[in-house]
Formats: sequence, structure tokens, C-alpha cells
Amino acid sequence: MILIADCGSTKIDWCVVDGANVVRRVFTGGMNAVMLTEEEMASRIAEELVPQLGEEVIEEVYFYGAGCIADEVCDNVRRAIAKNIPSATKIEVHTDLLAAARALCGRKPGIACIMGTGSNSCYYDGEKICDNVSPLGYILGDEGSGAVLGKILIGDVLKNQLPKDLCDKFLAQYELDRLTIIRRVYKEPQANRFLASVTPFLIQNIDRKEVHELVLNSFKAFFRRNVLQYENATELSVNLIGSIAYYYREVLEEAARECGLTVGTIIKSPMEGLVAFHCA
Repeated sequence: MILIADCGSTKIDWCVVDGANVVRRVFTGGMNAVMLTEEEMASRIAEELVPQLGEEVIEEVYFYGAGCIADEVCDNVRRAIAKNIPSATKIEVHTDLLAAARALCGRKPGIACIMGTGSNSCYYDGEKICDNVSPLGYILGDEGSGAVLGKILIGDVLKNQLPKDLCDKFLAQYELDRLTIIRRVYKEPQANRFLASVTPFLIQNIDRKEVHELVLNSFKAFFRRNVLQYENATELSVNLIGSIAYYYREVLEEAARECGLTVGTIIKSPMEGLVAFHCA
């Protein structure tokens, strides 16, 4: 049996697979592999995952997580897993971007993108990531992400760039005022999550011209500043994963057309595609 993990900072989606059959699906708290030590990760796996695994004998583990790029980080994750799943003779640790590429493209070449709280993209040749434009985070980049959409929305509200009724509606809906927003963004941790948390307002009001234009321009910036830098981008399908891509599909496709790109697969999360990839 194999165990596949899709790890984020908020939660980890674990899936035990036997052949092509999903035996068990488990969710545990998230881990930031860059911020935690090997011992801390091993402890969390022991407390949260192991009691839910049952009697299945796991032979292979494929772990995908944000920040799992540096060898030292990957080795820490690998050893933390090995301590808790000694039956595993093969443990691979990869970045979440490779998870997206494998889930979206399988073993065919294409452009794979993540659009959730943050954004990222790559050119994938069917086996490995061959090119990646650095996303740079929500301050310098992350175009089209939930954090950046929220940043633009809040900035437009506070600077009266949207109609007054929309500004008033937003502040009332989220029970926010200027001072609270400033505190949440500049003085409290995880400002990116706070910014992304207000994006449902955009999809709820997407029929308003000003909101539609805000979202469309952000998606066009994502394609122009990231995807169009890949060789043959206009000849390949652009495949996307994440909540923003999933819920804003129509506007995303409109932005892609205006940039001369063709959207392929859009999915909310990678697990189903990863199961198909590893069980093919």
C-alpha cells in the first residue's frame, strides 16, 4: 500500500491507496516543514496521523508540501515519516508545485499553476519541473492569488476606488474598519491569510463591473508576469489548481483568452490526480 500526503500550513490530506482503491482518507493539522524541526514533525505525525492509520502496512510514502525544496528540509520530513512508518521502504518528499503538476498533467507536458492563498506556476515536461518563475510572495508577486485579490480589494475600499455602496457593504459584511484592517495587516501574523479571507466578497459581487474588472486585471497580471514567460506557453494548455482557480473559473478563462492562452484542467485540490498518477 502507498500513502500520499498533500501538506499545507493549515491541514494535511493523507490518502492510503491499495492498487487503484482508496482505503483510507485522513486529515490532520498542517505543517510548515521549513519552520519545524524533525522532532516536532515526528511528534505531530505520531499524535495526529498514526492513530488513524489502522492496520494497513504502508510500503511507500509520497509527501508533497510547500517549502519542501531544500535538501535539508526534505531530509527532515523523510526522517520524521520514517520514525512513524517503519514499514515504508520508499519515502519521497517533493514540493507542492510538483504535486500540482503531477495531479494536473499526469505524465504529459504542460503548464501547471497553483492559485489559492498564494500563486505559483511552472513548465512541466511530463516528468519534472523544467522552469519556474519565482512567485515572490504576496508583497512582491503572487499575482491572481487570494492574498493579492484581498489586498487590492481592501486597498480600493479604503481609498474609495469602488462605489460607496460596495465599500459600505464590504466593511459591514466583515465587520471591519480602517484601524482594524491596519492592525490585521501590519501588526498581526499571517496577514496573507487575512487578506485571502475576504475574497468571497469578490465572487459574491462578480456581476458588478468594478469587481469583475478588479479580478480580471489581477488574473491577466498573473498570466503576463508568470505564464507567458514560459517557452511555447501559447501552444500548451495552462492547467490550474486551487480554490481561486476553481471558484473564479469563468473570469480566469476570460483573462487567459485575452492573453492568448488556453486553459486546460482546473481542479480544487490535487489528491484525486495524485492517486491517479501514482497508481497508473
